[in-house]
Amino acid sequence: MRDRGTKRRTAAIGSASVLAAATLIAGAATAPTAYASAGHGQDREARGAAIAAARAAKAGIDWKDCPADWGLAKPIQCGWVSVPLDYAHPYGKQIQLAVDRIGNTGTKQERQGALVYNPGGPGGSGMRFPTRVTNKNAVWANVAKAYDFVGFDPRGVGHSAPISCVDPQEFVKAPKMDPVPDTEADKLAQRKLAREYAEGCYERSGEMLPYMTTPNTVRDLDVIRAALGEEKLNYLGVSYGTYIGAVYGTLFPGHLRRMVVDSVVNPARQNIWYQANLEQDIAFEGRWKDWEDWVAKNDAAFHLGTTRDAVQAKWLQLRATAKKSPIGGVVGPAELISFFQSAPYYDSSWVPVATVFSKYVAGDTQALIDAAAPDMSDTAGNISAENGNAVYTAVECADAKWPTSWQKWDRDNTRLNKDYPFMTWANAWMNLPCATWPTKQQTPVNVRTGKGLPPVMIVQSTNDAATPYAGAVELHKRFQGSRLITEQGAGSHGVTGLVNSCINTRVDSYLLTGKLDAADVMCGPHATPKP
Repeated sequence: MRDRGTKRRTAAIGSASVLAAATLIAGAATAPTAYASAGHGQDREARGAAIAAARAAKAGIDWKDCPADWGLAKPIQCGWVSVPLDYAHPYGKQIQLAVDRIGNTGTKQERQGALVYNPGGPGGSGMRFPTRVTNKNAVWANVAKAYDFVGFDPRGVGHSAPISCVDPQEFVKAPKMDPVPDTEADKLAQRKLAREYAEGCYERSGEMLPYMTTPNTVRDLDVIRAALGEEKLNYLGVSYGTYIGAVYGTLFPGHLRRMVVDSVVNPARQNIWYQANLEQDIAFEGRWKDWEDWVAKNDAAFHLGTTRDAVQAKWLQLRATAKKSPIGGVVGPAELISFFQSAPYYDSSWVPVATVFSKYVAGDTQALIDAAAPDMSDTAGNISAENGNAVYTAVECADAKWPTSWQKWDRDNTRLNKDYPFMTWANAWMNLPCATWPTKQQTPVNVRTGKGLPPVMIVQSTNDAATPYAGAVELHKRFQGSRLITEQGAGSHGVTGLVNSCINTRVDSYLLTGKLDAADVMCGPHATPKP
């Protein structure tokens, strides 16, 4: 299940697809160590990455005002970095990656370089990162004094050689099939949709598909580092961005200066990606219950019941109503899940989702239709949603070998659905295109500590649904010298952007001084949302 951006991607989530002079030279000089640090079998790609990084260090980035329709006003600047489509052939076809930046807000003496960001996905754009400075985000004010904030669109995303699998307007059209199957015929219909989606990806974006992998995105990240004139990378990755960080730390350990990974994908090979999605189904059920408990506790505001069971009964009633006759003709169970799952993802969605639910139960159906139905007039948003889902699918399908046996998919998801029904089948159908993926599937990188890897900061909440807590523990074991900061009793996906002084002060201290605590740290939860 792909990460949700701050803007809800209608029908793209869960049930969606079916349903940097001297420093330049220093950057070039360090690039070849990528070859030395890569594992056997990646030698050609490692050599290609070193060649591309040296070329980028020489070329730099031609920074200009961003295009007007990108929504990134001055003083944010935009530019392009050229990377090979296939790192095994570094002099072959090149693609252009969109990057942006805003300079550090402090003095020249305070500046420590660039901080490069990835928000997750796969399929997420980091281009909004510099707006944390222009929007005066208080949580990041101290770090902004020392660092340029740099974002980028990963390969295939947004402005960076975007891929597509289906017409965007068709992609968002509603209502879609109920993800929870009633019959074998329902399963057959969903399997057909998944197979057709995989075929659509190949028809529309076949040239890109074999190279839409996390290791290639990691190599791109190292080329961006070199183009920025940075000898070493400072990196902030959230959610899937943590897996990019884990693989970067493995392939380029000597190129890292500081790295914060927040809400961590379990990097164990056997977890990428089939098992990861099954683990999500379990974690989402738990966080969904946390939200229902909160709604019940705030019954005076929402009038949805004073117990979890009462709130769940209202949810099941809503779902049954939408299944029988889609609300407003467009909001069926698939659209409901796509909207409601933002609550177990992010605490910031607790109040908005409960408010819409409350209005519906009180007789206002329009609020739910406005929130959950696709906006067919938002063509730009729909293109972005379809692209995000295409990249999600392409990366997850190409990164690892997926089960091709329908019996395995059916058995695993039928079993999980009994106890964890909120997301299981919606997640299964979203990932099923990987069972019939038309291009080669790779073996995931063995994430481990390599020579020169600096101490890494790992931040994680215990109740995270999208990236369960075990992932942070696993990366902590694999990266020697790392420190794990745990936010206990919380579950919002993406911790470093929230107000929690126990975490915020430590992130600031690490990025500004490089210092970590002598031992792992347990923090209390951030404030619970208020109605």
